[in-house]
Amino acid sequence: MTQELAPTRPAPERGWWRDAVIYQVYVRSFADSDGDGIGDLRGIRERLPHVAALGADAVWLTPFYASPQADGGYDVADYRSVDPLFGTLDDAAELINAAHELGLRVIVDIVPNHTSDQHAWFRAALADQQGGPARDRYHFHPGRGATGERPPNDWESVFGGPAWTRTPDGDWYLHLFAPQQPDLNWHSPEVHEEFESVLRFWLGLGVDGFRVDVAHGMVKAEGLPDIGAREQAKMIGSQVLPFFDQDGVHDIHRSWRRLLDSYDGERIGVAEAWAPTPERLALYVRPDELHQAFNFQFLNCPWDAQAMRAVIETSLAATALVGAPTTWVLSNHDVVRHLTRYGGGDEILGLRRARAGALLMLALPGSAYLYQGEELGLPEVTDLPDEVRQDPSFFRTDGQDGLRDGARVPMPWSGGAAPYGFSPDGAAPSWLPQPDAWKSLTVEAQTGDPHSTLELYRSALALRRDLPGLGDGPMTWEQPPGGFPDGLLMFSRPGFLCTLNTTPRPAELPTPGRLLLASEAPAEDGATVTLPADSCAWWAI
Repeated sequence: MTQELAPTRPAPERGWWRDAVIYQVYVRSFADSDGDGIGDLRGIRERLPHVAALGADAVWLTPFYASPQADGGYDVADYRSVDPLFGTLDDAAELINAAHELGLRVIVDIVPNHTSDQHAWFRAALADQQGGPARDRYHFHPGRGATGERPPNDWESVFGGPAWTRTPDGDWYLHLFAPQQPDLNWHSPEVHEEFESVLRFWLGLGVDGFRVDVAHGMVKAEGLPDIGAREQAKMIGSQVLPFFDQDGVHDIHRSWRRLLDSYDGERIGVAEAWAPTPERLALYVRPDELHQAFNFQFLNCPWDAQAMRAVIETSLAATALVGAPTTWVLSNHDVVRHLTRYGGGDEILGLRRARAGALLMLALPGSAYLYQGEELGLPEVTDLPDEVRQDPSFFRTDGQDGLRDGARVPMPWSGGAAPYGFSPDGAAPSWLPQPDAWKSLTVEAQTGDPHSTLELYRSALALRRDLPGLGDGPMTWEQPPGGFPDGLLMFSRPGFLCTLNTTPRPAELPTPGRLLLASEAPAEDGATVTLPADSCAWWAI
């Protein structure tokens, strides 16, 4: 018995982004070239051969623009300059050129929902009078109450606490994130013009696309209505909120798509968009909007076969309606690493499931994103001392759990002690401390070890590139004769089969074909094969 999941209409002409493997670099944690303990652009350039050898098609760089670093660079003070922490504009240009020479495309973050409070526009807004034109670029409003002492509405910051801060003259300004990140008013023509200019600036330097931060957030509901509920951050991704996923954001993305299409080389836009349903998420990747959108439903899916199948089916069905590829991701800089999520505190179990989850993801139709270090099997660092934490959500209440720093600990490259090649000899301590246990997880330690997670990723990406049935295209759910044990999934692509066992027990199946790769080697016995617990295998059929 089979169930085919194919597009409901012909797919558009194939583009590189439809099945690309894109490697996320968290700039301050990838490689430090100057010894200050913070990663930088020159360090990334020196380590790009690792990404190319891994088999990725592109790199996505988190923000490296001039910033007070109140939120890891997502508070931008100048969108056209590089923060001295990370280097210079020349370093950025050299990095882009070096990536292209290695066959890697470059995607950079753009942060259009908010600026830094140190941006020239916001400083001008604070200096202007109430109702003045400089304040039109942001959301300044009078407060409620007899003297305006209460915020204009009940919106809460994603980081916890109110989403409003009062200025000395009595106005309030909106910040859906930290107070140092005032939200822009996208009803202002100046905001539109400025960001088109910023996009052209970086496209002119040769970038291949943009990851759009908070792509769902730029437009707020008319009248800024109350929500009438607390703990609003927990509602994100489950319902439409008056400050997120408003229909007006799509006009902005259409205008950006027209701009991207005016450049040679298939420049792309990637939406970081939280939407309550896969169908609403698919609106961001209609043919005249952005090219990709992160699939957070897949990222948040528990280690359960039926839940995974449901998410995969609904994701593929939603993007098929608009002729777009589905984009899969397991980890990023904002969430607990999937090894730790899957293991529930048991790192051995988590690693087994993380390796299997990676093979599942890389076998699915569409594009995949890898977060730096997942190819090494890095766990979340859950025991960072409070005094080293820098995530703004840690310092506010009722918001996120403050554990984002644990996914941002610098990469281990080589050697038997911190900083594991992240910084040169004699450097300052890395901005977040690396665990002693990571000496066995470095790139150097894993290279050449056929059982290592790094070599598993290298093999998987090489097969994905070589096998014509992987990447973009149809898939079909398979059911072996006589039924299927609970907790198992099996699907085929042209010439290819993927088997996943999510249970804590081995599972026996008819031998599907010739084994290509496995997260843990199955036992083959003639006509049958036994899949180990929590494992995934690829087969040629």
